[in-house]
Amino acid sequence: MNSLPARYNRSIDWVTVLLYLLMVGVGWLNVYAASYSPDAPDDALSSLSFGQLMDFNWFKQIVWIGTALVLIVVLLVIDPKAYDTLAYGLYGLMIVLLIITPFIARPIAGSRSWLELGPVRLQPAEFAKFITALAASRYLAGINLRQQSFRDQLVLAGLTLLPPVLIIAANETGQALVFAAFLLAYFREGMSPIILLILAAGAFILILALLVPKLWLLVGFTVLLAIALAANWRTLRHYIPLSLGVWAVVIGMVFGVDFFFNNVLQDHQRKRIEILINPSADPLGVGWNVTQSKIAIGSGGLAGKGFLQGTQTKFDFVPEQSTDFIFCTVGEEWGWLGSIVTIGLFMGLLGRIVYVAERQKSVFGRTYGYCVASIIFFHFCINIGMTIGLAPVVGIPLPFFSYGGSSLWSFTTLLFILLAIDAARKQDLERY
Repeated sequence: MNSLPARYNRSIDWVTVLLYLLMVGVGWLNVYAASYSPDAPDDALSSLSFGQLMDFNWFKQIVWIGTALVLIVVLLVIDPKAYDTLAYGLYGLMIVLLIITPFIARPIAGSRSWLELGPVRLQPAEFAKFITALAASRYLAGINLRQQSFRDQLVLAGLTLLPPVLIIAANETGQALVFAAFLLAYFREGMSPIILLILAAGAFILILALLVPKLWLLVGFTVLLAIALAANWRTLRHYIPLSLGVWAVVIGMVFGVDFFFNNVLQDHQRKRIEILINPSADPLGVGWNVTQSKIAIGSGGLAGKGFLQGTQTKFDFVPEQSTDFIFCTVGEEWGWLGSIVTIGLFMGLLGRIVYVAERQKSVFGRTYGYCVASIIFFHFCINIGMTIGLAPVVGIPLPFFSYGGSSLWSFTTLLFILLAIDAARKQDLERY
């Protein structure tokens, strides 16, 4: 281990640390606003015991922030080489934990993904993200992704896909979707853009199949194939079997989406997709959260209603407002300006993380940095997207803003492992 004073010097990227502290502080203000009750007199809080105060989300978030600061010190004291050395071991332990979690966890909101350790509840799926990032980075450090074999591709795919498969088994689909973000980091390390294009095209076709009549799509794709063959006959005539194979796969996806939608997805998942397609389908049922969230954000106007003045917030119109829907508190009380500042903080942090990742001399450090940026970016886009009705409600938190110990500890660990790796790089440069 390195001594504590040696770690807290100019080698630490203090710009990123400052952004982290600012976002956590602003996040706590919004958690407080989301859980604030105008009927509870402030002087009554002073007479409550610690155990009674732990009934308030805003107070528990203070505890989580305090423990996160302690966690930061631990992460910076540990020799950064340990993160590379222990990556596979941590990954194996994480897989075992994900396997046993559904069997020992009690159901909470239809999901068996939370472990209860006394008064503390932890969600292993949150920690699986940074551990998978370490393992994938360790593996990519040993191969050239531009020249890897098919076996290497399978191993990397297995490392990435095994955790979300186990997370889905615990009925926590939202957290599993986050692992798609790793594709962005792999693309930076040389993954063929064709893979991204194929996946994006597949997602586009599935969305079209939900929105457009199947017969129209059948005719449309058939006409497009005929036009492509006619326009480039000399080139494509040698690939007619391949072209027909692609056409068959596309048509199979179009007509297979109904089976997947009706027989694979669970009822609440189907309803969330239906609400995304048609927001007015069930405004008092499944669509209630999104409807009230959009009302809250829209009512904030330019400058917002003011701290603790949000009516949608104070009177609990939006369920889960301190967790998944924390951004609607920002929109209502701080308005368009506050929302832009919040988005600006995330853009600044993401830009800084990419900058830190690019200056790493090792493939391990650079890949891990891009995994950090990709995971935070995915959470940021989907969380804000679902509060304004542009993404399905999948139950993932807004990093550093949403209430919750597992979320805060996970993102803190994710970020400060990168800063520890970066600090070690700087110290190595200074020695020479």
